[in-house]
Amino acid sequence: MSAKSTDTAPIWVCACSPRKRSTRCPKNNRREVQGMVKKTLKNISEIRRYFHTNKDPIYFVSATNFNLLGLDEWVKNFKYICYMDCFDGRHPNVLCPSEMPHDEFQSIEDINNYLLQHKEVVDYVKARGGKPKFVFLMFDEKTEKLAKDLGGEVWFPKAKLRTAMDNKIETVRVGNKADVPSVPNTLSEVKDYAHLQEICKKAGLGDDLVLQSAFGDSGHTTFFIKSEADFRKYEHEIVGEGEIKIMKRIDCRGSAIEACATSQGTIVGPLMTELVGFKALTPYRGGWCGNEIFSTAFSPKQRQKARELTFQFGEQLRKEGYRGYFELDFLIDKKNDDIWLGELNPRITGASSMTNHAAFAHADAPLFLFHLLEFSKKPFDLDVDELNARWSDPDMIDSWSQMVIKHTEDSVDIITEAPQSGIYRMTSDGKVVFNRFDYHRRAVETEDEAFFLRISNVGDYRYEGADLGILVTRGRSMTPSFQLTDKSKRWIDGIKSCYKARQLPSAQTFEDPAFKIM
Repeated sequence: MSAKSTDTAPIWVCACSPRKRSTRCPKNNRREVQGMVKKTLKNISEIRRYFHTNKDPIYFVSATNFNLLGLDEWVKNFKYICYMDCFDGRHPNVLCPSEMPHDEFQSIEDINNYLLQHKEVVDYVKARGGKPKFVFLMFDEKTEKLAKDLGGEVWFPKAKLRTAMDNKIETVRVGNKADVPSVPNTLSEVKDYAHLQEICKKAGLGDDLVLQSAFGDSGHTTFFIKSEADFRKYEHEIVGEGEIKIMKRIDCRGSAIEACATSQGTIVGPLMTELVGFKALTPYRGGWCGNEIFSTAFSPKQRQKARELTFQFGEQLRKEGYRGYFELDFLIDKKNDDIWLGELNPRITGASSMTNHAAFAHADAPLFLFHLLEFSKKPFDLDVDELNARWSDPDMIDSWSQMVIKHTEDSVDIITEAPQSGIYRMTSDGKVVFNRFDYHRRAVETEDEAFFLRISNVGDYRYEGADLGILVTRGRSMTPSFQLTDKSKRWIDGIKSCYKARQLPSAQTFEDPAFKIM
């Protein structure tokens, strides 16, 4: 006899009665046939239902839950395990274990590894049972081992592959294979300024340059060099660091786009503007400090070209062995509208909350749902071209902004008062006041309201570059000429004024941890 199956119980076709089907065979010598075929998901409705009834626990482990905020409402048994309690214990799906002694964190990976070894986390995961799945903003091979020790799986490509793809030098090479061009550049080690001049003369890059090392956060490892004096400032971060990406400097606008490389093809999200280097938000020149999403941010031709390049890059990533969520930064030349590849982030990013809350996400499904689907091993068969065409429709994009607010002064103190997360309102005289608690950005009803997610809390150090929080508003935060609006500046000043701090004793020293947490 043989067996066929549905998505649940097997249907037996008996040799004694070929026409008769039942869930049980009347013969005493029946045997179960292994390898039943799983039902293939054919459309968005079936995918949504699949995650609505998800059985195995899925955990997002990170410093905060900002990057995947709201995903717990799409996926049953989705929980957040966080180091920072942004919601003061009021979010129903966030676990923030009590503080225990640990070495000083040097990276987001250190925070995640600390969390996965915390007794409260271990007990929580074991008590909830099932076959746990873990997703992260950043992780390493130690993280993978700790997840395995908890009986779980990491639903991302291997850390070794992710790190290789995260290398900015490798990004250029992958882009070249995919016919996705980077800003005119050359890749080389740099011995000194004279050597840099020699390299650039040979490559025809001129003297006004932007250098990037292989790894590092935006603004921290990007160096603008026009003279030997500029080079001297950053020499210790350039010489001896291996291959450096040496680019011709262009006058450009930054943009970001997220996508997901799946077995059915690369699914592409909307093109977003980037807020970069605003002194009211970040002390880092060239540092990312937010995004806008709105349908007319770029011309139809630019949007389409960026989507095509992202699809090409995603298809090349599949050939490289990478699958799942990723983000590309594109640089759009103001002179001629040329679109150049900036960098790859092979992971979720600070822009992921914008992508996964856009109008198309509510109409169909958040982009990250397709990442989970890819790693679930659940068969699916989607028309990716049709989905991408639908998501490119301007009607699928509503208008939102987010601003990442950092402490920008060259000072160090300890926070004594901090604003709570929730909905804030701007009064008619421009003051910013707390209105009500919420953890949904959709609770923002007008452009005079904003959702604030607090990062730095009472007792934390406030140092230059420290993340205070993220402010999400309806509408634009920049003018048509891509400067902060007066209203955005009032929002920033208003949130910063909610923080109070006391100075450190003069003998006390503090070192900026200098790593990103979102």
